[in-house]
Amino acid sequence: LLALRFLTRYRYHVVHQLASEKAYCTAILYLKASEYSNDDKQAFSNLFGAASRAVIQEFTSMEEVAAMPFDELVAWIDDQGKHRFPDPAENAKRLQRIASDSYPLSETLQPSVNLVLNLSLKNISNLEALLKRLETAIQEQMENIPNTLKTIPGMGPVLVAGIVAEIGGVERFGCNEAKVAKFAGFKWRKSGSAEFQSEETHLTRTGDPYLRYYFCEAAFSVQRCDSEYGAFFQRKFKEARTHRHKRATVLTARKLVRLVVRLLATNQPYQPRRL
Repeated sequence: LLALRFLTRYRYHVVHQLASEKAYCTAILYLKASEYSNDDKQAFSNLFGAASRAVIQEFTSMEEVAAMPFDELVAWIDDQGKHRFPDPAENAKRLQRIASDSYPLSETLQPSVNLVLNLSLKNISNLEALLKRLETAIQEQMENIPNTLKTIPGMGPVLVAGIVAEIGGVERFGCNEAKVAKFAGFKWRKSGSAEFQSEETHLTRTGDPYLRYYFCEAAFSVQRCDSEYGAFFQRKFKEARTHRHKRATVLTARKLVRLVVRLLATNQPYQPRRL
């Protein structure tokens, strides 16, 4: 478990590095094309997909995109997308609209901005390759650790590894799900005085941040694959007034702790409840 913990914790580190680099790249991209990352105008569903990266790297400025003949742009996008786009003409229209609506970038800034974007995209590719290598190593390591958590819908070997490596063994918690939840940091501060009770409470942010991260990732994955957890997630999402997605994810993760502890303690496979 200790050997596995080194891998899962480094994956946590790489994932956060990747998210930070993508956020930085998006900020610099705003200088080159201010409307490119706008959700209402995006030309590609994946901002860091192959076709999107080609646009960012191969065109010096968005003025070149606007000046390119429409038929040539459609054929170029179709080729960069490996003929997987259902309607490349629509992508081309959105891209030209982005080019026309974006603020122009000064010619003196174009070389520096393009160089930073190219290096940032290269760093993103390196981190993604590193992440794949790590996940392969984690899956190989998990083959030697028998458990029944993988029977839960949406729980892949990487998420299971992160949880198992951090818990270590439910016996040291007395198979008590409340102690495991507290260890993971799923405990809320008391915000109130006398009869007053605050409408918004925050997590204590104590405990093991790695276990909390993998539980939250697993909860969001499970709620998409299991009807019971999906309904619970949607109910908590509608109840919350602020930070709906985060609150629903954390509360679903807290519910998942109960199931994980029970399966690890009994070594029984997951059986969904009969509705």
